[in-house]
Amino acid sequence: DEGPRPDQALGVRLRLQAEEKKLIGARAAGLVPNGAVIIVNSGTTALALARSLRHHRDLTIAINNLRLPAEVAPDSLRDLYLFGGSVRTVTQATTGPLSFQMTPGGREIDVMFDLAFIAVGAVSGDGYSTSNLADAAMMAAMMQRANRVVILADSTKFNRRLFAQISG
Repeated sequence: DEGPRPDQALGVRLRLQAEEKKLIGARAAGLVPNGAVIIVNSGTTALALARSLRHHRDLTIAINNLRLPAEVAPDSLRDLYLFGGSVRTVTQATTGPLSFQMTPGGREIDVMFDLAFIAVGAVSGDGYSTSNLADAAMMAAMMQRANRVVILADSTKFNRRLFAQISG
């Protein structure tokens, strides 16, 4: 177990475990049927998943990952939605509410997903964790709104615990 530590910049993380992330992304993409409604959080393994969706069609993808739109093939998409509020520049992702309102101050539109792909910072016997409290809350909300959750983590994330618990 390790305690809090600062997030590494996305450019640095893109170079770490690159081949493993590519394999994880391809395997995860194999779980996605054409026409699926999915949510994908930030992270470099999530970017590998996006690259592996290039042969899929008619996908609705909700994200908080600012880099993902450039990675997913336009022909794969039916719709692409960006959730969140504030931007964390170190991760190039938004963090904030996972909701849409019909009108300002109006009723929230309930959204559900076939699959949630969640890239986590750490995997331990206690569950999944990350280094940022707001990110943990957003990931937990993503997981609660999905029929099926797929955790994206390479072996460097195993047997670790970070600051904020996402789920058991």
